[in-house]
Amino acid sequence: MTTLAKRQQAAGVAAAASAYLIWGLFPLYFHALQGVPAAEVLAHRVAWSTLFMAALVTALRRWPSALLQLRRPGSMKTLTASALLISTNWLVYIWAVQSGRVLEASLGYFITPLVSVLLGVVFLREPLSRRQVVAVALAMAGVLWLVVWVGKVPWVALTLAGTFGLYGLLRKQLAVDAIAGLLAEVAVLSPLALGWLAWLAWRGESHLGSSPGTTALLTLTGVVTAVPLLLFAMGVRRLALATVGLLLYVNPTTQFALAVWRFGETFTVAHAIAFGCIWASLALYSSEALLRRAA
Repeated sequence: MTTLAKRQQAAGVAAAASAYLIWGLFPLYFHALQGVPAAEVLAHRVAWSTLFMAALVTALRRWPSALLQLRRPGSMKTLTASALLISTNWLVYIWAVQSGRVLEASLGYFITPLVSVLLGVVFLREPLSRRQVVAVALAMAGVLWLVVWVGKVPWVALTLAGTFGLYGLLRKQLAVDAIAGLLAEVAVLSPLALGWLAWLAWRGESHLGSSPGTTALLTLTGVVTAVPLLLFAMGVRRLALATVGLLLYVNPTTQFALAVWRFGETFTVAHAIAFGCIWASLALYSSEALLRRAA
């Protein structure tokens, strides 16, 4: 590996790891907005992110470059799809935090690396070793155990893993930089977001202005949304999907700790068995990735 390549990889690791740590702390932020409906929080995230990104592009004088990238054939179509995926991910996640299901959300992000492995096999034709096959099978066993024991499908976890895995796949294949890409994604969603916020204000149901704390948190959703996504987009462009998946453990581990020790969510024997299977699968997956890097 050349010196430039090593620097690119180091920068990618730093950017992705920082993004995952910020995401891991998100339950604290959205729990503080528990009195605001998830759909309204999502609308504010989109609206303030659009304003923040437009200001950032203006400050950096990147409009010519951004517009040039977005005019490339297929760019806006792909970014519209990625916008729908990430907004679905945001909505489900906010609802999960506000509903006391941070533990299940952390489960979703624990299995996301294995979803990335499967997506790499299906769409990028990346080879799957025997160890990775066993890792995926163990994760599936953990999820099935929860289905059988609890009696319901962990849809929050599966939705978060599926939408974020597909989002990463789309952004990796798109020749658009992090700033232009995120600007386009939130801009595509902004008419719906602004329309919803206007409807809430007209009905007198808007929480913006209801209290100084709530107003500040809603206003800052643009910054806290854009910064980790920019870091993630920069990281995923420089790293293999396997490395991105490896770094993702920072996020669910932090969320898991917050769910159990900060929010007091119940961690049952069934959870211990399911998480044990998934942690074992991640250990196998990680060892495979490390061996490949060392070879």
